[in-house]
Amino acid sequence: MKQKIIKSPCVIGVCAANSGSGKTTLIEKLIPQLIKKGLVVSVIKHAHHKFDIDTPGKDSFRIREAGAYQTLIFNNHRSALITENVKNIFNIDQAITQISSDTDIILIEGLKDMNYPKIEVHRKDISNKILCEKDSNIIAIISDLFLDVRIPSFDLNDISSIVDFIVQYINSYRTKKNNG
Repeated sequence: MKQKIIKSPCVIGVCAANSGSGKTTLIEKLIPQLIKKGLVVSVIKHAHHKFDIDTPGKDSFRIREAGAYQTLIFNNHRSALITENVKNIFNIDQAITQISSDTDIILIEGLKDMNYPKIEVHRKDISNKILCEKDSNIIAIISDLFLDVRIPSFDLNDISSIVDFIVQYINSYRTKKNNG
């Protein structure tokens, strides 16, 4: 009997104690390397401020302003789903379900308190504490310092080793999903 392969994205957060630690820069470097490994990568980016991805006066903006709960804008090259958080509460679990099932990995930028596996970015001139000492969801730490910690630690510029770790983590995740 053939074993059923379960396809669900592996979720890994990229977090830091302080803003400006290089989370987005790290993700920018990881994406093309993960794609070279044959993975489909999606990203959820947390913004601390109010933002708008639509242009005032355009049809989609007008439709959303009229009260649409969700607006999907698309063409042959791109699509964007805009969802209004009517209760002013963002639900990361719900957002993850909106990502395509074709995705192998979802990298979440920010949200250091979320209950998903995370990679911590720690910078000597920016970070005021090491999060992994108190957060068991942190699976690795990336830094510009040598850190003596209980989890895998990588140099901030060693993208190849970080990617290898992530690929290994995804493979382990898939094995657990398919056997569990």
